[in-house]
Amino acid sequence: MAFREFDSATLSRRALFRGSALIAGGAALSTLPFGRQLLAHDVSEAWPNVAALADRYVSQRKLANLYLTFGWGQEEHAHTVGGGTLSLAKPTPVDENSLFRIYSMSKPITGMATMILIDEGKLGLDQPVHEILPKFRDMQVLINPEGALEETVPAERPITIRQLLTHTAGLGYQIISKGPLQAAFNEQGLVGGRVSRLPIPGIEPVTPAPGLAVWADRLAELPLMYQPATKWSYSCSIDLLGRVIEVVSGMEFEAFLKKRIFEPCGMNSTWMQVPQSEVHRLTDNYGIIGGNAFPIDPGANSIFTDPPEVPAGGGGLVSSPKDYDRFLRMLLGYGRIDGKFVMSEGAVRVGVSDLIPATVDTKGSWLEGEGHGAGGRSKDGQFGWGGAAGTLAAVDFNLGLRSTLFTQYMPSEAYPIRDEFLAAMKADLAAMRASKKAA
Repeated sequence: MAFREFDSATLSRRALFRGSALIAGGAALSTLPFGRQLLAHDVSEAWPNVAALADRYVSQRKLANLYLTFGWGQEEHAHTVGGGTLSLAKPTPVDENSLFRIYSMSKPITGMATMILIDEGKLGLDQPVHEILPKFRDMQVLINPEGALEETVPAERPITIRQLLTHTAGLGYQIISKGPLQAAFNEQGLVGGRVSRLPIPGIEPVTPAPGLAVWADRLAELPLMYQPATKWSYSCSIDLLGRVIEVVSGMEFEAFLKKRIFEPCGMNSTWMQVPQSEVHRLTDNYGIIGGNAFPIDPGANSIFTDPPEVPAGGGGLVSSPKDYDRFLRMLLGYGRIDGKFVMSEGAVRVGVSDLIPATVDTKGSWLEGEGHGAGGRSKDGQFGWGGAAGTLAAVDFNLGLRSTLFTQYMPSEAYPIRDEFLAAMKADLAAMRASKKAA
């Protein structure tokens, strides 16, 4: 469900603060051809395989849009490939300021917000969560993850901040858990994101918990799926970090994101609730049934125009390609953008490294053979994650490249776009290198 990322098993304090990563980024850039085409806004000629992929989906009306951005180093503007419209029914074209439901691409943002507090000494990476949220002391663990909620054993160790960042706390998830635990998530309103006002066949409506504090308290009453720090399992842990951030910072979660990440990064179009004045920029979201797209959340009447009952750090944000690129640009600058530090270099380096506890078994999981950092996958110099409506985003520290894919359809598995995009991008990068070598 995500890009591959940057894997750094061990980082000394000296290594975290040594030198400027921007120099390494510049060296990586010099290995690729940057002709005049990168001065243009649309760079389809430089990414022909990616452009063909976008054109195929949009021209065949499988999707309303498939819009991609590529930015090198600290270039102010990312360049674009693809396009389409806000809706299959409307001619308004998408652009870098269009609004998309990014769902789990919210997770790296929440992860980096957590890293800011760790860097400031207000949180500890291996601090027990019950020191901040006392109800998470003395957790119980299901004997069978799909079994009766009463059949439990005590947790062998406390949940920590590191485990929340890496989905290794043993927590369940509304979209992952099965059996009685999933039923309890629904009954308690432990949602991680919103989809639509409209009834969707096969999906029972769930009344969300009345606020993030109640959400967290209710979660603490349920058993864990697995013993903490033993297994990687996609979870609601990043949503729980939103409540941790509130308690530690003394600010409402979204207010903290706005003050510490959105405003310093120049992200002016990222919200939990889209203002009425900006609804004209919001895409329609589609459900794919039998290869056909049906609107499930029209932009004009989107559920994201309502205030969220639970501000979900794991899946609650709407953003624009321009805004998310600025977040990636900040990461690629190791905390710095437009000459200002949003985070320290050390906080970014730790956040994009592999933070999975050594005791965790990733076999059979999405992360097998890979790493996970602060809310995103981490391997081979890359860090990023994707969203439930087909979006993707990553930074590649080796190439000095930031990239995003924006579209709006569910479920994301309905089309093989992600695999096709990664293959197309790999082919185009190989062609760039070949061209550079031949020049």
